[in-house]
Amino acid sequence: MNSILVTGDSRGLGAQIAEQLLEETEYRALGISSGESDQTRELSEQYPDRYRHLKFDLSQPSQIESLYEEELKPLGPLCGLVNNAAIPHDDLVSNIRFKELQQLFAVNVLSPIMLSKYTLRDMILNGTEGSLVHVSSVSTATGYKGLSMYGSTKGALESFSLGVAREWGQRGIRSNCVAPGFMETQMTSDLNDQQKERIYDRTSLGKPTDMDDVAEMVVFLLSDAAASITGEVIRIDSGTL
Repeated sequence: MNSILVTGDSRGLGAQIAEQLLEETEYRALGISSGESDQTRELSEQYPDRYRHLKFDLSQPSQIESLYEEELKPLGPLCGLVNNAAIPHDDLVSNIRFKELQQLFAVNVLSPIMLSKYTLRDMILNGTEGSLVHVSSVSTATGYKGLSMYGSTKGALESFSLGVAREWGQRGIRSNCVAPGFMETQMTSDLNDQQKERIYDRTSLGKPTDMDDVAEMVVFLLSDAAASITGEVIRIDSGTL
């Protein structure tokens, strides 16, 4: 059984993507996050043969080779990767601390790149055609005060995805980004109602992005129905212009 790797599966969008993958496809879902949650336990009980949660700290990208060799490779061929996990950072550039910046790029950029490396190697080894989907952000196209550093990590991911699409398309391997707008998730839970309203007022639809819509797009891009789509950034942001 081919597997799709989903990072940040313990909550929010990652949990929703894992759930929809299991409901709508025949793939095995391998989830990676730093700890378990009610969602990971529920999926383990509901899909004992098709879901596996792996505990891993994505702030340690140098350990991803061991993760792949010791835990992922023995589980069988990979046909997909969803680089969803990320940590937020909301502050002005003048206040950034170097260690915070290092951790931000380790989780949001370096770990996705290293996971892509070993997913691609696995696909090449097994002659598998597949799909990589990277979760970006509305902040790469629309400036927000305090999100310069976070947006820069997502911009790096978009550029990386485009290069992967060019490098590996001849092998039937696709790479795309999904760029959600502001969703009602733990990442935005620190915003007060007034801040949220200002953000939603900037959108054409005047409302937050629906997490289900984003998850559905990710699952679509992983599927054969999207076989002609690669190198794209698909924005799902309630029309943030």
